[in-house]
Amino acid sequence: MGIKKSAEWGPKGGIATLPARSAKKAEKPRISGRFSLCRPRGCAILKELLAGHQAYPSALPTGGIVTFQVGDKVIYPNHGLGIVTRIEDKTILGTTCGFYHLRIVANETTVLVPVSNVDGVGLRRAISDDEVDGLFGLLGDGKIDNHQNWKGRFKDNSDKMRSGSIYDVADVLKSLTFLAKSKSLSFREKRMLDRAKFLIISEVSEVMREAAPAVEARVDRALEHCFTTKSRAATTVAAGSLPRKVAAKAAPAPRAAAPAVTTRRAARV
Repeated sequence: MGIKKSAEWGPKGGIATLPARSAKKAEKPRISGRFSLCRPRGCAILKELLAGHQAYPSALPTGGIVTFQVGDKVIYPNHGLGIVTRIEDKTILGTTCGFYHLRIVANETTVLVPVSNVDGVGLRRAISDDEVDGLFGLLGDGKIDNHQNWKGRFKDNSDKMRSGSIYDVADVLKSLTFLAKSKSLSFREKRMLDRAKFLIISEVSEVMREAAPAVEARVDRALEHCFTTKSRAATTVAAGSLPRKVAAKAAPAPRAAAPAVTTRRAARV
């Protein structure tokens, strides 16, 4: 009988190896862990997590003041419209802080933004209905800032795109669209132009609850008005400077050399 047990449990009589069935039973408690629904502590933690997902505080325990609520529509620079889906504390590398969970509408991705760094990343609310009129006024005002130097132009436009301001994005859209009419844009500037136009159309479309094609047509009309206004202003300036140039050419040359000739003749006599 003893030999039988030794042959079953191990060659030397000790528990050297376990049968497959016994090994599975031994590992089961370790896999379930403390979050097992069969344990009271696990049930309490699960209820606490569920309660935290249902009600979001206005101030996180870490001290960061929440400026957005769940369901708010916000603008994340260079990504566009996002919706706050959750607000929670996370511990990363030993530091605990609050985070916004943003669902980016354009591509359905999730972005985590620290509550304490909202201003740093440029997170803001979407513009209001009244601000939309001001935005289109800016798009069509005929004022275009454009650097001739590619590096300076690209740096300024990149800074504007990262600022999060839709008005800065409108400046980028105007300058690059105007530039594209006279020369071919580089790949990076072409991509920036497309991005700027997408960000403006998507935000205005969401705010005004209009279809994107209708908003795009309105943006195109505003840009054409901008370029027409700029062209007229340039023509007016050129016309104003033309009479001065003509008058300068038509003015008689000075006759200061006549007395000198008379003096020479008198000397010869």
